[in-house]
Amino acid sequence: MSIPSLDTALPAGVDAREHARLLRRVHDAALSGRPTPASLRPVVEDSWARVRRLGIDPDSGPPPRTARLDELHRDRTASPIAEVLPLIRRALVPVADQADHIMLVTDAAGQILWRDGSHRVRSVGDRVGLVEGAFWNEASTGTNAIGTALAVGRPVQIYSAEHYVRNLHTLTCACAPVHDPRDGRLLGAVDVTGPVSTVHPSTLALVHTVARLAEAHLQSIHHTHLERLRSVAAPLRAGLNEPALVVDESGWTAAAVHMEPVRRILLPRHRGGTGAWLPSLGECSLEPLPGGWLVRPRPSGERTPTSVTVDLSGPEPSVSVAGDSGEWTHRPSPRHAEMLLLLAVHRGGRTARQLSQDLFGSPDHVVTVRAELSRVRRQLGGIIESRPYRFSDAVRVRVHAPGTPEGLLPGSTAPAVLDMREGRAETPAGMTTGY
Repeated sequence: MSIPSLDTALPAGVDAREHARLLRRVHDAALSGRPTPASLRPVVEDSWARVRRLGIDPDSGPPPRTARLDELHRDRTASPIAEVLPLIRRALVPVADQADHIMLVTDAAGQILWRDGSHRVRSVGDRVGLVEGAFWNEASTGTNAIGTALAVGRPVQIYSAEHYVRNLHTLTCACAPVHDPRDGRLLGAVDVTGPVSTVHPSTLALVHTVARLAEAHLQSIHHTHLERLRSVAAPLRAGLNEPALVVDESGWTAAAVHMEPVRRILLPRHRGGTGAWLPSLGECSLEPLPGGWLVRPRPSGERTPTSVTVDLSGPEPSVSVAGDSGEWTHRPSPRHAEMLLLLAVHRGGRTARQLSQDLFGSPDHVVTVRAELSRVRRQLGGIIESRPYRFSDAVRVRVHAPGTPEGLLPGSTAPAVLDMREGRAETPAGMTTGY
């Protein structure tokens, strides 16, 4: 498995203690409005800007919000990372013990679901609220490896006074997000945290590798489940003379009969009846199978007008698709969330070159844009049109934004999204916000 170049907190050849002292001077100067003796890394500078807008007090940051035990148990049970937790523990807990670190696993909202490792550092964690059930997103605790990695969607190491809140300056932490290998959805993160004296550049590569291994194992589990479903449905498929799909509980296709296979379909949230209207397929019958569904398109089924809600108000974007026969929810990747927001702004449509300019600040990324939009259209068939790319005229589109303009897709660096955050560009008609 290849390891990309990672943005570690310690520059090559720098003495860790000297660097920590420099960072404290930078922190003091930046927060008092004086010129800083050195520049912050861009990922830290951007995070500080976000948490300032959130009103986090660097001198007395609030204790992180902590879930009740029953809520923690529910969220642990619901987390797909629970399936690969033994792998993560085997890879990280021995290292954490030896290096005087603790290992933390969070969900997509930054809630710590599991904690293991050094007893001494667990005691330190207790004092700052680094405990199971606590939320360590940027809105709760300012700049920290967990919250910042979840915000930007990539591995992050935060050292000493790079933490925005002063009582965290004694810590060093490295965190890597874990994504659903099937669709890129953010599932949570893996983190190791310890005293500043234990900082090491290789820690970031370690947690990134473990996160990648966890994603690979989740992919293997998914393939095994689809193969099992395929085998269970084999006798039924052999007797079918009309088009049909065999899908798992989440709509991922295990087999296609007499029709072109699609990677995934959006199943209704409630499946009590025998029929449902599905994007790209129209009216279908749904028959339960062990671990999945048999989906049969009805020849006379017509596509009905649909409403789409792009919800950007929470820690993870979601898209809800409502039709006459039910409602579907999809978790888009950060890039796809950007595209859906832009298409909601430009209901008349956007060419690939225009979207390339919107997303990358250059018209030279047309191939990337077309590939990503092809994925979006497969996931939301019948809703996104092409030539130009746009929401179907029959679709009613709503966008739910966060409570402040600055919270709109905070991890996005797309120029068009930055313009919306700064009030330099229009927002979708009918967008609902808390500000």
